[in-house]
Amino acid sequence: MNLKVSAPKGKLEGNFKITGSKSESNRALILQVLFPSIELGNLSNSDDTQVLRKALKKNNGTVDIHHAGTAMRFLTAYFSVQEGAEVILTGSQRMQERPVQLLVEALRQLGAEIEYVKEEGCPPLKISGKSIKESSVSLKANISSQYISALMLIAPSLPEGLEINLEGPVTSTPYINMTLDMMKFFGIEANFKNQTITVEPKKEVAAKKLEIESDWSSASYFYSLAAISESANIKLSSYRKDSLQGDSEVAAIYRELGVVTEYGEHTVQLTKEGHKRPKKLHLDLKNTPDLAQTIAVTCLALGVECELKGLHTLKIKETDRLQALKNEMEKFGAKVIITNDSLHLKPIENLSSGVTVATYNDHRMAMAFAPLALRIPLEIEDAGVVSKSYPEFWEHLEKLGFTTA
Repeated sequence: MNLKVSAPKGKLEGNFKITGSKSESNRALILQVLFPSIELGNLSNSDDTQVLRKALKKNNGTVDIHHAGTAMRFLTAYFSVQEGAEVILTGSQRMQERPVQLLVEALRQLGAEIEYVKEEGCPPLKISGKSIKESSVSLKANISSQYISALMLIAPSLPEGLEINLEGPVTSTPYINMTLDMMKFFGIEANFKNQTITVEPKKEVAAKKLEIESDWSSASYFYSLAAISESANIKLSSYRKDSLQGDSEVAAIYRELGVVTEYGEHTVQLTKEGHKRPKKLHLDLKNTPDLAQTIAVTCLALGVECELKGLHTLKIKETDRLQALKNEMEKFGAKVIITNDSLHLKPIENLSSGVTVATYNDHRMAMAFAPLALRIPLEIEDAGVVSKSYPEFWEHLEKLGFTTA
């Protein structure tokens, strides 16, 4: 489904409850299946989380997680330690191209039984669950923090717990800390010091409910809308100032682009008045790579030069996000230079019209480019892809006054 998007006139005003964090929800679901006394509130209604919930009810046969990268990583570890499980873990064509070798090698170090069904190093995986006795593992830390979190989440169910030794610089540290903090919330002893993560074994946890915070990655699109608008007053819930999510950094980043954040009780209020903007934005997003597309498109709309680095993980996401950004921004007349881990956008005054934005099966491409409609009407290909993380996105845009057809 292609969607033509055009913007309202005047001030952007609205009040929205955003679905629970996909990152928190998916971690919490793994912990809940290991420790059934756990209760969860405000779970994400994203496709990725629904796919994971369904998969966790299976113990044999084929488990297809479609485009859900987090589910692939977490389930690879989970099924490996479920004694008697026999599954083929597979996904979409793109998922079958996304590397999972480092995680598989780490699990094999522990004694897991995993085979590649097709391409070496990529899904589908044949996993035979077994009792794991080893308690120490090493892996490179600069590829995906989800590999590390996948190991952390199964660690308390192992007889001796687990010591994870990280080699090299750590990518997306906030996501590791998120996993750590959620485990501690449920009374699981875990710590991260220097290059070593230690998780103690735990047979059961006390009954406790976790209310999952709304998703800051989804909130980022409202920050972009506010920054590009002439004037905005948007309230979002349910959020906390002391968030576990690394993408909460969006509030500080967009302060530079004229968006003020006020924290209420479980809410954030975004306001934009005037035209404050820097000539150039220079950011290292190694801890918040999911914000890169949103920030780049905001800068394109505002005519702000931006240099973003720390983006090496973007090449193995739903698509090669760096190449996808370059392709689509250049359709509007932008000058974009990318390397293996950076993007440099040079400012332009006038955007080309009549552009149809390709989304590459990537939810963030659709949502990152939508706010550009405040500058110029555009068309989004495969607009339904937003359901991967934020199913109500287009409905919420319409409530702000946007026209979608």
